[in-house]
Amino acid sequence: MGGRDTGRPSTAWLREELARAARVVVVEAAPREVDRPGAARLELTGDGIAELAALLAIVDGGTGDVCRCPGGPTILLHGADGVRFATWSLHHGTDLRGVGDCDAQLLHGAALDDWLAERGLTGPREVREESAAEDARQERRRQRWLAAAPPELAAAAAEVARDSDDLVAWSEQQRHARAGFAGLVRRHWPDRDERIRALLAWLALAAREESGGSKWYDIALREQLLAEEPESVLAALTVRPPEPAHLDGAAQLFCAARWVDSQGMGLPEPLRSILLAHIEACGTGPMRTRAGWGYYGGGEGGGV
Repeated sequence: MGGRDTGRPSTAWLREELARAARVVVVEAAPREVDRPGAARLELTGDGIAELAALLAIVDGGTGDVCRCPGGPTILLHGADGVRFATWSLHHGTDLRGVGDCDAQLLHGAALDDWLAERGLTGPREVREESAAEDARQERRRQRWLAAAPPELAAAAAEVARDSDDLVAWSEQQRHARAGFAGLVRRHWPDRDERIRALLAWLALAAREESGGSKWYDIALREQLLAEEPESVLAALTVRPPEPAHLDGAAQLFCAARWVDSQGMGLPEPLRSILLAHIEACGTGPMRTRAGWGYYGGGEGGGV
């Protein structure tokens, strides 16, 4: 159940606290910055406090954890004597802190954001909208990666690209998914050169993604390429002229720490010149930066 006796968050205890507040101030700032000049704030009394109380329902018992970020907006509760007796903070539009010994999940986070926005505190809703837009971008990226999988590998690729909020379970799932995926990849492309070139072309998607960085499913491809003999990777790129996608994938692979540790930042000719020419002609910003730092054997002054 939670509440004052157990220290666990509960909606009932939260509303008891609000019921004894004569004034509530919501400040669009972290708890340590509530006195910052210019911070937007909303003062509530009477019916306003009751409306806020209706929206501040939480999952009783709390999350069992505490977010490491500063949080905000901050909710300040003042008694009839004007003294502040409670400080709560919202986190990511999903959790509330200060109503027990851990954070508690909001049941009506989006509705609360809208209610605050209607009263001039637009920050929480803007953050939620930005987060939703980023989630949608990441999902489109994941779908592009899945769409690049051959039909025979689609199910195994979906397992590799699966996400989860439970990191412990996800880690174990990933270990099994990647092992099964690697075996299927080798059976699907038994020819070594064909397999390496196909994986490089698939890895190339990461090089062209505007969201940047490598996702866990990109890393799964990179790990398979790093499991090949380096000489085999280089040979696959030179057995016949590489296509642009192969070079994009190679640019991603050749900056991996394990590759650099084993091979150094250098490539044999003519592959080095071919890759640098490709980057100069149509490389992305990160590719150009890495070339300027000497990856691929460009050296100082030898980048693009």
